[in-house]
Amino acid sequence: MNAYMTSGTLDFLTKICEKHPRLSFYFMHDQDTTHAYYEDTVKTVFATAREFEIIVATGKLQEDGFVVMNNIPVTDEGKPIFESQFKQRAGMINDTPGFYALRVLRPFHGNTYIVMVQWDNQESYEKWKNSEAFAKSHKKPKDAKAKPPYAAGPSYVTTYQMVDFEEEE
Repeated sequence: MNAYMTSGTLDFLTKICEKHPRLSFYFMHDQDTTHAYYEDTVKTVFATAREFEIIVATGKLQEDGFVVMNNIPVTDEGKPIFESQFKQRAGMINDTPGFYALRVLRPFHGNTYIVMVQWDNQESYEKWKNSEAFAKSHKKPKDAKAKPPYAAGPSYVTTYQMVDFEEEE
C-alpha cells in the first residue's frame, strides 16, 4: 500500500478530492498549511505529491484528532535496521489511551522516513510522550550523544490538527 500527501489551501485540496470519491482523504493543518493524505495501491491523483510506501500500518485513521509526524533521515545502509526496529515495535502503542493509528512511511524519493501517529487529541499524545512506555520504547544508548546507526541527519517533528469541516463552514 502507498501513501500520498500534498499541501495547499483547504478549498483547493477539497476540489481535487471531490473528483476522486472512491478515495478516503484526510485533511490536516498546522499554522501555515493544509495537507491532504490518502492511501491507495495505484498512482497518485495529486499533481505534486510526496509519495511513500507504507511499511507499518496499525490502527485506523480517523477524520478527527491530532497528528504527529516524526521525520527521520535514514542512510541507505541503515534502512533495513530502521525498518526492522519499527516492524518489531508495531502494535506496542495500540492499547495506549487516545491512540488512533500509526503509519511508518518509506519515501519513494529521498531518505526521510515519516513515522505518523494519530491521536484523539494533543493531550493523549502528551500523556503518552511522558509515560514510562514511551521512555522504554525510546531508550537511548548509554552514550546519549551517540546517534542511531541508521541516522543520516537530525530528525524533526511536525504536528497537525485534523480539519474540522463543521468549523470551516
